[in-house]
Amino acid sequence: MDRILALKAVRGTRDTLPEEAEGWSDIEALSRRILQTYHYREIRTPIFEETGLFVRSIGETSDIVTKQMFTFLDRKGRSITLRPEGTAPVVRAYLEHNLQREGSLGKLFYIGPFFRSERPQAGRGRQFHQIGAEAIGSPDPALDVECISVLLHLFRDLELGELEVHLNSVGCKKCQPEYKEVLLQYLRGKIISLCPDCQSRLERNPLRALDCKRERCRSIAGEAPVLMEYLCPSCSQHFKEVQAHLNDLQIPYRLNPHLVRGLDYYTRTAFEVTHPKLGAQNALAAGGRFDNLIEEMGGPSTPAVGFAVGLERIILARGGKLTTPARELIIYLAPAGAEAHRQSVKLLHELRRRGIKSEMDYQKRSLRGQLRLANRFKAKYVAIIGEREVREKVVSLKDMRSSQQEEIALSDVVGVITQKEASDLEPVDLERPPILG
Repeated sequence: MDRILALKAVRGTRDTLPEEAEGWSDIEALSRRILQTYHYREIRTPIFEETGLFVRSIGETSDIVTKQMFTFLDRKGRSITLRPEGTAPVVRAYLEHNLQREGSLGKLFYIGPFFRSERPQAGRGRQFHQIGAEAIGSPDPALDVECISVLLHLFRDLELGELEVHLNSVGCKKCQPEYKEVLLQYLRGKIISLCPDCQSRLERNPLRALDCKRERCRSIAGEAPVLMEYLCPSCSQHFKEVQAHLNDLQIPYRLNPHLVRGLDYYTRTAFEVTHPKLGAQNALAAGGRFDNLIEEMGGPSTPAVGFAVGLERIILARGGKLTTPARELIIYLAPAGAEAHRQSVKLLHELRRRGIKSEMDYQKRSLRGQLRLANRFKAKYVAIIGEREVREKVVSLKDMRSSQQEEIALSDVVGVITQKEASDLEPVDLERPPILG
């Protein structure tokens, strides 16, 4: 009996007791509702995978692979690892089940436990829980901004208070090699001051030094050459468009040229959302593009972007109980042309702020193709925005149930949809103070 009473949860793990579980469920339900509003679909992958999946995707020089993975041999001698992050398993499932055959943007999200052998501290256990999302199939910079917008939408509804968005571009295969060589030359001159880990992997991947958490390495990284200055024209243009969309949506952000993610698969956009209550390790959520990962894992060349947020970090920042009813897709925006696309991004942002489940085309389909996709999504309405509509500041709103079409002012779209669907929409507090300082 004494031995049974002495049993405790393994260090770095914890039990979620009934009085806490309800709050967790509410956060998860809110997350599902918001992600579904942005037309992401849930996917659930196994808790363990073959070890090679993570070595191949995350990078063999990363801290996760070299220090933090829980790896063991199964009865047949195969190396198995408890999943330390969510993107690689989602991509593996995307390829294994041929999800790209649907021909549309693959928008997937997950909620679940992950595992890393780290020193336990507040908000960081050896078993932790994440909410993550991946949008696979488009290089559109607006999709990068959508990921940031989803996070801010979630944190606003969780009433997390003042937040800060940090933004950088880590370039691509074209511009990273030149920067790595410049960085390598700089770090070689500082090698005596680097920690043993950064010294050992310096020649293989000097970028790892920029992500080191040790104070002396952080100080050296702060004086290092800036990757942003070495971006190729394509990456530079992509980064400018990301910033333009953030400005259009009035989302404040801070350029952080030393921000790199701890996973090798990131390309171009990298971002973090930080919270002042989280101390030195203040990242509440993070993400970015991984345009090469799917091809490196054996699939076709496929651009993608995503993010992950820690549930324990949310609870540390606030905690709270929320209710979240799910709803169907109400309106699909079908733009034609660059300016129509930009106007659609702004309109989509406002619709979602009002709690209206909505989506738009990010893949430059023909109008016929967009209508076909909207029909497959079972959207109630389609807002068609072409060159004429942009000039005249109107949209052609098609009721997909009756096939009737009417022309309304662009500025009236949100009000018209709200009025038509008033009985199905949750009240939204638009007077709530902004969460960004």
